Amino acid sequence: MSGDLAFIVRAQDSASSARVGEMQLSRGTVQTPVFMPVGTYGAVKTLTPHEVRDLGAQVVLSNTYHLYLRPGLELVTRFGGLHRFMGWDGPLLTDSGGYQIFSLAGMRKIDDAGVSFRSHLDGSEHHFTPEKIIDLQRGLGSDFVMVLDECPPGDAPLKAWRTAVERTTRWAQRSLARFRETEPRYGHPQYPVCIVQGGSDPGLRRRSVEELLELDTPLYAVGGLAVGEPREELFATLELLDQLLPRDRPRYLMGVGTPADLVRAVARGMDMFDCVLPTRNARNGQLFTAQGTLTIRNARYRDDLDPVMEDCDCLLCAHFNRAYLRHLFNTKETLGLRLATVHNLKFYFGLMAAMRAAIADGRFPAWSRAYLQTYEEQTDE
Repeated sequence: MSGDLAFIVRAQDSASSARVGEMQLSRGTVQTPVFMPVGTYGAVKTLTPHEVRDLGAQVVLSNTYHLYLRPGLELVTRFGGLHRFMGWDGPLLTDSGGYQIFSLAGMRKIDDAGVSFRSHLDGSEHHFTPEKIIDLQRGLGSDFVMVLDECPPGDAPLKAWRTAVERTTRWAQRSLARFRETEPRYGHPQYPVCIVQGGSDPGLRRRSVEELLELDTPLYAVGGLAVGEPREELFATLELLDQLLPRDRPRYLMGVGTPADLVRAVARGMDMFDCVLPTRNARNGQLFTAQGTLTIRNARYRDDLDPVMEDCDCLLCAHFNRAYLRHLFNTKETLGLRLATVHNLKFYFGLMAAMRAAIADGRFPAWSRAYLQTYEEQTDE
């Protein structure tokens, strides 16, 4: 199974584990490190797929749990899969929805068979098994298929982390068995992704990696981080996993994160990322810039005629100023949400491109030090 996905490392930083890679898929070539914008319901909020592509997106992430509840798999399959339904012709990754299900405190029950839960929409009862998760993603037609895993919070007791590792391995085995006995439905290959769990315990992380490596999947994801654990534990865990995960496969760090987190994670050998921060924070009026974050509702920007960020050619920075954007947010004009989202995604994609260039040119250590110092010293409160 590992040979199904062509992944080539094009450049390697000599002072860290940062690297530039290339994934060759039937729907296009993906350059790594790569950031995947979140389109939970088959849409990146406020933007069309063409706009997302033009901003620099290579892969979009959608959520199996939410799409299962609405509009439902039957409708998506009638359109020939999620790509055609949402009008996106590039690679798609669908999360299994495990994190969303496990966050439904009081509305779900977990056992070895799977997860029983009540919909957050209408309270209706549903049951996901590792096999059903694969069937759903076969119907969606996503390029990257996430297996069902158990994701406890970062402050969970060691016993809960251990149980999650054991159950995640068993579910991965069942998911991959189902994957192997089924076929893609829309003429494009699909790639299963196992998820390493274990909290911030080194022994459990090592056990999880060892068990999942036996399943020989084309790429491996790191789950259970950025869920409440201290930042130093997050990065210590990534340093350990950098030594344990195979270097000939892409590594996907789920749910991370801030621009500074991305730089530090790339230095620790991670290749793929997703996070709601650029789009969610945009809708809340927070803009990312190379000099830190900018909260546009702050009174200091009422008469500010400067662009949000110098040397940025996005639609917002090229044509509008801070005072106007603040006005749009204060009057609840939808245009403000769109412009802020355009800027934040352009910034994130530009950050990934800058890292790829710095790694390829052999200047990543100096570049990352300078970037982190500038970014973290000037963030808006």
